[in-house]
Amino acid sequence: MTMQYPSLAEAEARDAADPLHSWRDRFVLPDGLVYLDGNSLGALPRHTAETMRDATERQWGEGLIRSWNDADWIGAPRRVGDKIAQLIRAASGEVIVCDSVTVNLYKLMMAILAARPGQGRTILTESGNFPTDLHVAAGVAAQHGLVLDAAPREAIMERIGPETALIVLTHVHYKTGERFDMASIQALADAQGVPLIWDLSHSIGAVPLDMGADAARFAVGCGYKYLNGGPGAPGFLYVAAEALEFLGSPIQGWMGHAAPFAMTDAYAPAPGIERFLAGTPPMLSLLALEAGVDLMLEADGDLLWAKSQALFDFLAQQMAARCPQLVPITPVRADLRGSHASFAHPSAWPINRALIDAGVIGDFRSPDVLRLGLTPLYLGFADLWHAVDRLAAILEDGRWQRSEYSAPTRVT
Repeated sequence: MTMQYPSLAEAEARDAADPLHSWRDRFVLPDGLVYLDGNSLGALPRHTAETMRDATERQWGEGLIRSWNDADWIGAPRRVGDKIAQLIRAASGEVIVCDSVTVNLYKLMMAILAARPGQGRTILTESGNFPTDLHVAAGVAAQHGLVLDAAPREAIMERIGPETALIVLTHVHYKTGERFDMASIQALADAQGVPLIWDLSHSIGAVPLDMGADAARFAVGCGYKYLNGGPGAPGFLYVAAEALEFLGSPIQGWMGHAAPFAMTDAYAPAPGIERFLAGTPPMLSLLALEAGVDLMLEADGDLLWAKSQALFDFLAQQMAARCPQLVPITPVRADLRGSHASFAHPSAWPINRALIDAGVIGDFRSPDVLRLGLTPLYLGFADLWHAVDRLAAILEDGRWQRSEYSAPTRVT
C-alpha cells in the first residue's frame, strides 16, 4: 500500500496560516533554494547587512577609535551577553560573549578544576560528542592528571559518582539531534556534588532553555547557528552568579582585568562575568551577532518551538512515504530532540552532494548521516515539500551514483 503524504497545496496552505511565515522576508535567501543547514550556519538577516554598513561606515569609518566609548564597543561583550541571557533564561551578568566555544569550554573546565583541586579523578562526557568538546576535555584531563571517561549516552547517568571531577555534555547532539533531559541530569550531578558544563551550541535559538529552572550553572554556546550571527561569530560563556565568585579565568587577559585601562603590571580579575574576557573583542563579528540575537528576542519563542515540532512531523511523514531508504535516527518525541532531523544511509555523502546540486542544502556527518536543519524563522512547509520531492527524484533516478559525487573532498 502506498503511504499518503501531504500535497504541495496542503503545504502552501499551512504556510499561509503560519504566524511566522512573514519572517522569511527578513532574511537573505536565494530564490528557488531550500536551505536546510541553518543548524550549521544561520542565514543572513537583512538587518545584519544594515548593521554592518553602520558599523563600518559610521562607527569605524567616522568614529574611529572614539567608537569604543561613543558606540559602546567596550560594553558590547556584556551587553550582548545580557541579551543572550534572556534567551536561555539566565540572569543579567551571568553571560559574556567572547572567543569561541572551544576556548570558552577550555576556560570553564580549567577554572572549575582549579577551584576544586583533588576532587575526583575522571572527566565524564559522551562518546561521539562533538569533536571539539572531546578534544578539549582530553587535553584538560591530561593537564590535570585525570582520566577522560567518554561513555555511551545511555550510561552517562550511572557513571556520575564520587570519582567524577567534572562533566561536559552537549545538550542537543550535533549528529543525531538527541536531547538530554537537562533538569534530571543536572539534579543527579548536583546530588553527587559534581560540576556540569552544558554545550548549548545546537540548543540556543532552537529549543526551550531555562538555566535557572533547571539549576544549570555552567554553559558554553556558539552564535552562528540558530542565532544567525554569521560565520565564525563569537561564542558565549555562562556562569550562574552563585558560582562566579569561586572561579578565576585561566587566561588572564587584559580585558578580564578589574581595571584594564589602569595598565598595571599586576593582574586583578574583574568582579563579575567580565573576568572571563581575555583579548580585545572582535567588534564587527560581535555587532553582527547582536543583530541576530535581537531578531531572536523579537520573535515569539513559544511559536518558534511549536513550528519546529510541526516542521519535524511534516518532514518525517514525507520522508517515510517518499524516501524510506533513508532511516530516521532522530527521536520522534519532541522533548527528546532538538530542531534538526537526521537520516542514515550508507551513501549519505553522494546523496547529499546531489541534493545540493538540486537546490537543497543540507549537510553530511560522517560516516553515514544526512542532516536536515529545521529553522522556523525562515523555513516553510512548502520548502520541505520541495526538498523531499527533489530528494525522492535523486533516489529514484540514481544520479547520486555518478562519479562526481563519489569521493568526499570536503564537508558542507
